Amino acid sequence: MGIFASSKERIVTGVALLAAVFVIGWIDNFYVMWFVFGVIYLLAFKEAIKLFGVEKDNLLPYAAFLWLLTGIYPYGDDLFVLAGVGYASLVAYNKEVKWRDFFPFIYPTAGLLFIFAMYEEYGVLSLLWLLAVVALTDIGAYVVGKSIGKTPFCETSPNKTLEGVFGGVAVATFAGAFFGLYVVDFWTALIISFAVSVTSIFGDLFESSLKRSAGVKDSGTLLPGHGGVLDRIDGYLFGGIVMLVLLRGLV
Repeated sequence: MGIFASSKERIVTGVALLAAVFVIGWIDNFYVMWFVFGVIYLLAFKEAIKLFGVEKDNLLPYAAFLWLLTGIYPYGDDLFVLAGVGYASLVAYNKEVKWRDFFPFIYPTAGLLFIFAMYEEYGVLSLLWLLAVVALTDIGAYVVGKSIGKTPFCETSPNKTLEGVFGGVAVATFAGAFFGLYVVDFWTALIISFAVSVTSIFGDLFESSLKRSAGVKDSGTLLPGHGGVLDRIDGYLFGGIVMLVLLRGLV
């Protein structure tokens, strides 16, 4: 009872988010998914601007335009590449343009473009699989880490233990593989689940390193008990890229 009371806000927000995810997944409509992912993207993009210390305050319209293109162009990950080519050309043309201003167009842009492209190519069940693997990695790492964790994993995230990481990856790999059976065969699902689980941990570490550099505890305050949008999707941003790449390469 004491644990629930101290984490009530976090639990309530978590349940609400989970319910929203399942409702949106059940609807499974392209334009609904496009709109929801777009809102998540723009909120995360705005948080990333602050974390990267970008001085320009007029980048959001460009991010919105980029996402609008995903509604009519079927390969969202290609748009990320084209954005990179375009910005590199601009840097070459105008020496006053800084590469730092492009960082939010890499993170979180790449991850969300890849995840949305995966939805377009492999359907809503691939998103459920990604959700399960990343969530199971977090839950497994927390439970095992609290139970037997002793060895620090890395300085970026002092609360993570090596035992917890191994436990989280093991749980997510084997349990997550069964979610992947709706998309691929078991052994392919096992390999992809393992790779996504490991990658999601480093996605979490990357965002932690950004927050440390920015001197903040959370990326934002939008989600009570959870911080910002980036705090909730950091593992998915790395894991989603790896899942799509492996699905295309192994299937």
